Amino acid sequence: MTGVQTSRVVLIGTGSVGASYAFALMNQGIADELVLIDMNEEKAMGDVMDLNHGKVFAPYPTHVQSGTYEDCRTADLVVICAGANQKPGETRLDLVDKNLKIFKQIVSRVMDAGFNGIFLVATNPVDILTYATWAYSGLPKERVIGSGTILDTARFRYELGEYFQVAPTNVHAYIIGEHGDSELPVYSAADVGGVPVLKRIERDASYKKEDLDEIFIHVRDAAYEIIKRKGATFYGIAMGLVRITKAILHNENSVLTVSSLLEGEYGEDRVYIGVPAVINREGIREVIELDLNEEEKKRFSHSAEVLKNTLKLHFDEENE
Repeated sequence: MTGVQTSRVVLIGTGSVGASYAFALMNQGIADELVLIDMNEEKAMGDVMDLNHGKVFAPYPTHVQSGTYEDCRTADLVVICAGANQKPGETRLDLVDKNLKIFKQIVSRVMDAGFNGIFLVATNPVDILTYATWAYSGLPKERVIGSGTILDTARFRYELGEYFQVAPTNVHAYIIGEHGDSELPVYSAADVGGVPVLKRIERDASYKKEDLDEIFIHVRDAAYEIIKRKGATFYGIAMGLVRITKAILHNENSVLTVSSLLEGEYGEDRVYIGVPAVINREGIREVIELDLNEEEKKRFSHSAEVLKNTLKLHFDEENE
């Protein structure tokens, strides 16, 4: 024992999303150790070799290796990117049954290894599979996190930045709800440089509310457009996962829109859904309740109901 605390991340699933996450994580120098696990062991070993060959160019010499589920025992964070991918014409919810079976095996093997850290789930439908991970693992809710609407929120900020010609880092806006077709924009809490978006539209005739609605449609349907063109989305979500990883390992107390278990917040109960939450070394410190207007409340309630109905139909049946 050296007394030096190291951070270990175990990645399960080295497909397009997982490999992109590993690449982004290494390039940002956030973790001390990164262990790659995949059913295709040769693929995982190939990724390890490829990443290590670039270590000389990285900002920090992350130790990268392939491993087994036994490596989860000492992991601070287990990131799950394994599962069936969304195909052209499929919604995220179409993947439920296939991925629930996969996740039951994965989570059981992780927990059997003695894991006691934080789960971060990226596989779709992410809200359903995060709930399943929480239920299968028996871990406290704050230590099971889904990527939620972090990418949708990033897309929203990017699109609003383009529209108002402002850097997206100076746009504060949220997409909440299901990471899917029932998600919603929170215009009432959106601002650009501290000025509420709705006030900017009132003051300047060159901006229109109808344009905002069009922006949201682009955000909501972005994955379909990308999948149609290149078969899958992976860069954006990988960078979002790295952002969550950094908030956890560096104990940031950052507010990120992730899939969190609600227990009374927003008037909802026992559903994992995308909402702003404070993220630190313990996982989800608290859920931030936005002051939604009446329309937003109705749309959020509908989104939660979509997820609850999916859980009743698929998860409850699967666990009977």
